[in-house]
Amino acid sequence: MNKFKSMVSILWMLSRPTPGSKAVVALPVVAFALVTALSLIVLAGAMSFFTTPVIDANPDLAGTYQMLAGVALALMVLPLLTLGGSAARLSARRRDERLSTLRLLGGTPALVGAMTVVESTAVAAVGICAGVVLYAAALPAVALISFQGKALGLAALWLNPLLVLATAAALMILAAISATIGLRQVVLSPLGVRTRAKAPTVHWVRFALGAGAAVVLYVLMANLTASGSLAVMIIILCGSFAGGMALLNLVGPFVLKWLAGRGLRKAQTPARLLAARTILESPKAAWRQVSSLSMTSFIAVIAGTGLALLNATAPEGGNAADINLATDMRTGVLITVVASFLLVASSAGVNQAAAILDRSGLYVSLDRLGMPRSVMEAARRRAVMSPVRIVTIGSAAVAAILLFPLTGAAMIFAPLSLVVIACVLASGIALVWLGLAASKPVLGSVLAR
Repeated sequence: MNKFKSMVSILWMLSRPTPGSKAVVALPVVAFALVTALSLIVLAGAMSFFTTPVIDANPDLAGTYQMLAGVALALMVLPLLTLGGSAARLSARRRDERLSTLRLLGGTPALVGAMTVVESTAVAAVGICAGVVLYAAALPAVALISFQGKALGLAALWLNPLLVLATAAALMILAAISATIGLRQVVLSPLGVRTRAKAPTVHWVRFALGAGAAVVLYVLMANLTASGSLAVMIIILCGSFAGGMALLNLVGPFVLKWLAGRGLRKAQTPARLLAARTILESPKAAWRQVSSLSMTSFIAVIAGTGLALLNATAPEGGNAADINLATDMRTGVLITVVASFLLVASSAGVNQAAAILDRSGLYVSLDRLGMPRSVMEAARRRAVMSPVRIVTIGSAAVAAILLFPLTGAAMIFAPLSLVVIACVLASGIALVWLGLAASKPVLGSVLAR
């Protein structure tokens, strides 16, 4: 009992407000609120095709709608989990420094571990509760979306309370796991964490594993119809798309590290040098800055190819059910793209503001040394925007490779597909740019303080 009181007292002492601490807490709360709301809305939309009579008039189309709902869910689950993981890691270095100080003062590994889990899950719980409220507030607008000529309605989108609780619990577990993973270095080397003596690294093994996974996924997609079972094909299709996005998260940090290394050797201006050093300091953190855009690029290729294929095979004089199906597929593609834009906007704003707070000491030191704020902004902008080209092209290429066995090159490079891909990518890049612009006041407040 005394140990518990001591832990509570220490946690309360370390949680007392300090300059900039409100933003450090607010950012992960906002991120978890957005993740929770989007997760519940996406899950409710997918579940509506399994639990409600949306297609009562055409039961033969039930399997088709359920397959498409499964594909959409597979495309959105991993980006949502990625954003949730990023939310759990926001300002992780600041938390690690406080905990490493406690460790150096004699705190036991068990005490540090318990405080880490309690703090992370408490912040996540506040955001998750706000996200549930946001989900409920957004449902009336989502319920107006029409499928098979009828609006979904609120009844189809209200999730079972147990499912809502399960989603909330899963996100809280994600927060606790993310905090625990980052705890190992604090326990083993608290002085190194405090002095930043060793930067996080990524190994070339990531690239090798990614290449092997790409081959496996391509083979699976090439043999999609071999089983002859619709259920197996749905599992392979959803698993391959989810696996493709997981592959991007695996390989992405190593690619950014390699590009930053080349940029460092060729840097001829302070902004280029600082940008390269920023990426090399933590390739994983740099990847989180653009990972949402990689997901959008992946989804853009699938959406563009799907619309081109739909346009080529759409019935001209079919019955009402077939015409509604074609219309509903376009609606589903649009919803998926809009959801990916929301993820990009959320991730860009939250991660970029958090990056400034995590490096506040660096920016203050540069300011005292006389570096103009314009140079800092240029370096920050380059550290985010320079990887964008490789990220978008690479992600689109992975999606095209997975789709090639199913659609061939003609559909992937069809004019409609290329237009959709270009528009989605341009919009995604613009959102990242706006996130950078919106976070400028954060840097100003750090320097002013």
